[in-house]
Amino acid sequence: MSVFTELRSSMQKRAKYRATVRELSALDASVARDLDIAPSEIRRIAHEAVYG
Repeated sequence: MSVFTELRSSMQKRAKYRATVRELSALDASVARDLDIAPSEIRRIAHEAVYG
């Protein structure tokens, strides 16, 4: 992989991570509870979803 390909991939993953955090943070509290998502776990869940 070229440096530019790796950089683009990293930027796309970071953007997906930020979007996932933003979307999970915007969930209504009752919906988050129904999905068993605590506010303190949002970043971990987003990281796992994007980076594996």
